[in-house]
Amino acid sequence: MRNLPSAASAVGPNFGAVGGSGQLRVIVGALLTYGLVVAVLMLVVSAATWAIASGSGSWHVAQKARAGCLVAIGGAVLTGSALPWANWLLGLGAHL
Repeated sequence: MRNLPSAASAVGPNFGAVGGSGQLRVIVGALLTYGLVVAVLMLVVSAATWAIASGSGSWHVAQKARAGCLVAIGGAVLTGSALPWANWLLGLGAHL
């Protein structure tokens, strides 16, 4: 029998084959940064609105602001975990 090369070394994305892949990484990194900044700003705005509405007795606005806080936290978690999750999947794919 012949010795075949390991499948793990032969499988994986070839980012060098795509023209401008370095620029693509910079653009994706910038978009992730903007996404996190927007999510944090929306969390601050929603939390301030929630506090003001709760203090003034406007339960309907306070409920909407609380939902805004939860959505902002979810957006920050999803945006922050997108890159590590993609790297994990790429690493997992190399071992299959």
